Amino acid sequence: MDINTGIPTEERRQIAEGLGRLLADTYTLYLKTHNFHWNVTGPLFNTLHLMFEEQYTELATAVDEIAERIRALGFPAPGSYREFSGLTSIEEASGQPEAEEMIRQLVRDQETVVRTARSLLPVASEVHDEPTVELLTSRMQVHEKSAWMLRSLLG
Repeated sequence: MDINTGIPTEERRQIAEGLGRLLADTYTLYLKTHNFHWNVTGPLFNTLHLMFEEQYTELATAVDEIAERIRALGFPAPGSYREFSGLTSIEEASGQPEAEEMIRQLVRDQETVVRTARSLLPVASEVHDEPTVELLTSRMQVHEKSAWMLRSLLG
């Protein structure tokens, strides 16, 4: 059946493509945060281990919400490592960085996800796609707070 929610097909496509980039960034950040959770060492081990777990758990829920929004718009959600690697703006970690470098990378990555979400707001707002605007706003709030909390550990 055709989708008739008041948003023209081309605009739904643009929004879905932008959400695909957000999904790729979010999933890549999830993997990176989970990796750092497993491999962090040093005096901040317990603090970072727990913080990273809280963050990757939240990200796991977010990827589902973003993918479901793409589907509600009538388009397939990207779902493979290959697709994500072609869409993401997040750099993978190489090797096992020290704890402070993990924090710095995750701050940059959290802010990258905010920029990805923010870049999609004008299109979604213009066609009055309030569910996507709400999703984007919520994601930006989460990532800005996570970046702030991580940054606070650096002094």
